[in-house]
Amino acid sequence: MNKKYIVQLTVQERKELQNLVKKGKTQAYRIKHANILLAVDANGPNLSDQNCCQMFNCHQNTVGYVRQRFVERGIEAALERKKRDNPPREPKIDGQKEAQLIAIACSKPPAGRARWTLKMLADRLVELEIVDTISDQTVRRVLKKTNLSLT
Repeated sequence: MNKKYIVQLTVQERKELQNLVKKGKTQAYRIKHANILLAVDANGPNLSDQNCCQMFNCHQNTVGYVRQRFVERGIEAALERKKRDNPPREPKIDGQKEAQLIAIACSKPPAGRARWTLKMLADRLVELEIVDTISDQTVRRVLKKTNLSLT
């Protein structure tokens, strides 16, 4: 099978990876990725992806992705985990909605109340159609992030 991404380590890169593995004072995935790079090096053992994944107890895709990141972006990218392109969920409150929330929180509370509660703020945001739905805990996190106290 022809390999699309061929890892060819320089002497300096090989020493750096060997030191990383020998010291063992970093995250386990970084050590595993360093071991993978050392094992699939064309100038070294040149193991196949299948042999390498059996040796280091990982999936064959992991070996392929480490190879690919090394060839395309270098040694540091290969040692790190893949970064997510998008967050798992879009934030409910962006900058403009956050400003509206703060304006409401700083305004005079409803009649019969001494101050705003988190639940009242969440209900008010839905009532004004700023957001479709929101929990009081999301309101709490936004206000905490801005160091705004309701007292």
